[in-house]
Amino acid sequence: MRMLLKKKSFYTILALLLLISSGISCDSAKRREVRASRADSVLFNIGVAMNYERLRAVADSFEIVGDISPLNANRWRGVAYYHEGQYRMAELCYRKALECEVKTALDQLSYNKCARRLSEILLVKGDFEGSLQVAIPAVKRMDKTGIGSDIDYAILLNNIGCCQLNLGRDEEAKESFVTARGHYANRWQTDTTGRGFQEAVLGTVYTSQAYINTRRYAESIYWIDRTEMLLSKYRERPDARKEYFDEYQGRIEIMRAIAQEGLHKSKEAAEAYQRFKETKFAHTPSGKILGNDYLMVAKRYQEAADNYRFLDKAISDWGMEMSLDNIQLYMLPKYHANAEAGRKDSARVAGTRILELLDSAITGQKSSATAELATLYDTQGKEAEIAEKEMKLTQQRLVSTGVALVLIIVFFLIYIFHKRKAAHKLAAAHGRLEEAHAKLQVAYDQLEETTQIKERIQSELRIARDIQMSMVPNVFPDRENIDMYAAMTPAKEIGGDLYGYQLLGDELYFCLGDVSGKGVPASLFMAQANRMFRTLGSEHMKPAAIATRMNNALTENNDQGMFVTMFMGLIDLKTGRMDYCNAGHNPPVYGNPPKFMEVESNAPVGLWPGLEFVGETIDDIRGIPFLIYSDGLNEAENKEQEQFSDERIIEVLSDPSLDNAKKVVLKLMDEVNKHRNGADPNDDLTILSLMIK
Repeated sequence: MRMLLKKKSFYTILALLLLISSGISCDSAKRREVRASRADSVLFNIGVAMNYERLRAVADSFEIVGDISPLNANRWRGVAYYHEGQYRMAELCYRKALECEVKTALDQLSYNKCARRLSEILLVKGDFEGSLQVAIPAVKRMDKTGIGSDIDYAILLNNIGCCQLNLGRDEEAKESFVTARGHYANRWQTDTTGRGFQEAVLGTVYTSQAYINTRRYAESIYWIDRTEMLLSKYRERPDARKEYFDEYQGRIEIMRAIAQEGLHKSKEAAEAYQRFKETKFAHTPSGKILGNDYLMVAKRYQEAADNYRFLDKAISDWGMEMSLDNIQLYMLPKYHANAEAGRKDSARVAGTRILELLDSAITGQKSSATAELATLYDTQGKEAEIAEKEMKLTQQRLVSTGVALVLIIVFFLIYIFHKRKAAHKLAAAHGRLEEAHAKLQVAYDQLEETTQIKERIQSELRIARDIQMSMVPNVFPDRENIDMYAAMTPAKEIGGDLYGYQLLGDELYFCLGDVSGKGVPASLFMAQANRMFRTLGSEHMKPAAIATRMNNALTENNDQGMFVTMFMGLIDLKTGRMDYCNAGHNPPVYGNPPKFMEVESNAPVGLWPGLEFVGETIDDIRGIPFLIYSDGLNEAENKEQEQFSDERIIEVLSDPSLDNAKKVVLKLMDEVNKHRNGADPNDDLTILSLMIK
């Protein structure tokens, strides 16, 4: 009976201890939430002060001590890099944030903000599929959790609509824009400040510009009118930013002028441009460069050339460097405007300036990629330090908790049972516990080390893939007589396919290649070949001469025996003449009905030194559909190892509804995915479609 009472007492006390422990755990969780909220406020205030280097350092510190989660820490790092103009590093931080586990409501709110910003970054740089892959799951997650504001929904849905529009999914885009409009309306109706209207204006500007960029001018007029209506409502707010009105009124008039010109309403377009010139913004360097968007479309080259005199000042105001993208976006139109205006000396100066900038821009791009990787490795070092300190803190807590529990258990065992017998039993149990703990610790350490190595390798490969994809163009010539589109999908994280183009006045250089092998070695060889093609093309060499020069360079010290098959072309846009050289590559498909070209059987580039490559010519390729591709298309295999085949390519291209280059590429990509039917890609896949009108 006495033994039974002792047992009951023991279990009662043990239950009380567990209840106390549970209460301590709940209280600890509440304290963590309070600390996280305070830390978030501190980080927000540092961001408002625009001290972005300190913002990253404080985010690191809060993450180390556990005041904020890894998701929230990566979010604030992304904010710092974004506002410093380091968009590639911001993109990487936002991606890492979205890979983290969402544990709290604060984490979900940070997840929404990261998804908004990342989808916007990808949209602006033309990665529409990538932007959709971020934005759509974020909207579904908000629907599921019920955590998400109207502005979160509005911005994400607006980004989704812009991507769908650029991908030719017009009805889906329209539905996304209308739904986003409803959330913007909810936002400004419930917000006590005027910020809701300001955000809605910015969203409709994006929507209007998306319709203009895709040449859907009639639809753009509706959204331009809506932008102007929202701006008028924003003017009525007592807390509105007055400096905001003039600039955005100017932007509205320029979009309207471009849309009216696209609808062949030149008079209405000129009137809208005149209203733009009446704004103060129109007389700033930035406003003059924006005005050229209309002047170039309207072929008012004299006025455009005058405005381009302010280009250097505008670029300085923007804090922008002359990268390859910016040379194409600003310097080439400047050359074109002066050339069309008959200002030969100014055009010659602009052309010389472009050539001077190209070399430094290429070097700058390499340095930028190197700096990004250096920053990445520094970030990984911080993460390793954080993980190490977290592990030590966890071990200390476990040891303290374990010691306390063991002492309590030993005390009550001695109290209930005979001292000697209890001591022997406790010693035996403690020995078994130590042995099991040692084995468990060894297994845990091995698992943790393996997991960290795997995650680091996967992260570095993802970064290498992003850098590689940034080396091929995703924006194509915006000229009425050029219809071009291309896409590339590596079989592994990184691959060896390449494509590229250069538009030098009325000369269009383009190429597509396939490096032997896959993975990192192939990607490095691909980068070297792509750079050499652009450099030699800028010297206005013929494709056969480019192939010969590339072959001589790539065969030097090529101990691995790597080579690249390539098709290179040069089209004179005035005459339609195409000079080309096929270096061991698949024959292109051209014509209507489509057929394979008969091409000279040159060797691949980089295979043997001293080769002289033979070029060929088509007198006039205008109006003829033209397709080049890597063997990842015709040799794509399904689970039964059946190939897609040349015959299937001809069958797809015979579809009369494929009336532009983008539809051709997306249709072939879709058909290949259907053919694979879940099988992993057996080779890199690259397609380039082109027609000169």
